[in-house]
Amino acid sequence: MDEVFRALADPTRRRLLDELFRADGQTLTALEERFPMTRFGVMKHLRVLEGAGLVVTRKRGREKLHFLNPVPIRLLHDRWVSKYAEPWAAALSEIKQELEKPMEKIFEIYIRTTPERLWDAITDAGIRRTYNFGATVTSDWKPGSRLEMGHPGAPGLLGDGEILEADPPRKLVHTMTALWSDEVRSAGASRVTWEIEQVKDSCRLVLTHDELPETASAEIYGGWPMILSGLKTWLETGEQLTTPGSLLYQQA
Repeated sequence: MDEVFRALADPTRRRLLDELFRADGQTLTALEERFPMTRFGVMKHLRVLEGAGLVVTRKRGREKLHFLNPVPIRLLHDRWVSKYAEPWAAALSEIKQELEKPMEKIFEIYIRTTPERLWDAITDAGIRRTYNFGATVTSDWKPGSRLEMGHPGAPGLLGDGEILEADPPRKLVHTMTALWSDEVRSAGASRVTWEIEQVKDSCRLVLTHDELPETASAEIYGGWPMILSGLKTWLETGEQLTTPGSLLYQQA
């Protein structure tokens, strides 16, 4: 938490996050053009943001792309904001971005647990329901198998997909088609990749949601920070988040 607060204290670093919020997956060169400072200065600020987990990077060919990781900010929200202002915060934080290529969203979080326990929490339908808006996700988790997301209180399936790759407890890749409304259904199938890496007594979980059309509703990918926050809370404390979104289908 301290690193996140220190990173957000600087106005230039907040501006960098604003730029990535506007258009994710930018190079250092693209970001540098928007700031009246040297390339080295921009790099220093990006390193601080990476150290706080607010920015994650991916290599694409010879380029290094920078992505906004909203999970640490979501954790702050869940700790201090949600019980007072969740309905207002949710209404004000809706994200819609228009890019020239399919969207790619990357989320990163560190959880004090083992890879095996984390894998079970992702693939066990009962556990998944505790942090996945109260909805279950079921599959036999074998490549080529079907994946379904639903709840008895929902009028139909909330989503479905296909398992593309399963390498427990390290990597899981599946498609996802959101079905809870006509708007999200029109976006078609996208891809979700879960990557687990053990780091001492914890796990680094990177979730990549890509192959999203440029017109995709933020409803399809905007819930991941809350889901990952709930996953971390459950694994580390055994408790559930009590924000309205986390409990969406719990009482249905």
